[in-house]
Amino acid sequence: MRSFVVTRSESNQTLEKYVKKVLKDAPLSLIYKLFRKKDVKVNGHWQDKKYILKENDSVSIYVTDQQMEEFKSKKELGELVDLSNKILYEDNNVLILVKSRGDLVQKGKEDDTSLDNQVINYLINKKEYDPSKDVGYTPAPVHRLDRNTSGILIFGKNLPTLQYFSKVMSDKNNIKKKYLALVKGHVEEEGEINAPLYKDSKGLVHIDYQKGKEAITQYKLVKFVGEFSLIEVTLLTGRTHQIRVHLASISHPLVGDKKYGDFLLNKEIEKKYGFKNQFLSAYYLEFLNVGEPIKNLNHKKFEIKLDNEYLDLIKKLEDNK
Repeated sequence: MRSFVVTRSESNQTLEKYVKKVLKDAPLSLIYKLFRKKDVKVNGHWQDKKYILKENDSVSIYVTDQQMEEFKSKKELGELVDLSNKILYEDNNVLILVKSRGDLVQKGKEDDTSLDNQVINYLINKKEYDPSKDVGYTPAPVHRLDRNTSGILIFGKNLPTLQYFSKVMSDKNNIKKKYLALVKGHVEEEGEINAPLYKDSKGLVHIDYQKGKEAITQYKLVKFVGEFSLIEVTLLTGRTHQIRVHLASISHPLVGDKKYGDFLLNKEIEKKYGFKNQFLSAYYLEFLNVGEPIKNLNHKKFEIKLDNEYLDLIKKLEDNK
């Protein structure tokens, strides 16, 4: 049996999340088996995995030291990567990176290379994070970007920062996020799409006015690019695939979108211009009104340029007028 005492910085998170971090090297199948068998207890009593931990709670997990060592020997963080060319901003609580198109934020398969592992390795190397001691949390992204979306990505280095971001990240009054997107056809100069979104059991997102959650997207024209439009998109909510589904719903699908886009158009662009990717970049981030522990980010703005592959496509489309 392994026992842990919850510190102040580790409190206010679910028991499930805490156990996943304490047993970060263990397979998820084992962790959920521990919960099913009631082999995870708080202060000597079984608790539901959604129980919110308090400071000084005693968490007991019925695994052996030998199991823990076996987990550790099978788990590797991955190759250390120099992030210096990706970092936009860093302080004691926050790391803001530029994500390239194709980068995975979090691994889907065991042998994937992902930014979260790279960040963990980076912080271990800087001696800012010690997985053997800081068992109540793991540095992690505070929001997600699709693999084929480039742009600005925020990581929280500690639990209070991660918890704070979870409260304010989707509030437009606190943090403003803007994207650049190339879409089919000529859009109006500006507009707003207010349509609730629902994610089905297959992972596809649909507009659904009965079961969907509120989703609001604003856009404005940057310029026409041949028969296409380069637009700036502002999210007022942060739903999965929100931009892609909303733009498709007004008959201006994202160029290169293989799930919700115009498949024939995508093939034509790939054949003619060699571009086969999704044209979407999270290019702008502004902190409007945030408090501790990220108060020093207030009024800071971050803006990046479009990747060369996007700029090349724009030039080719404009030259083809």
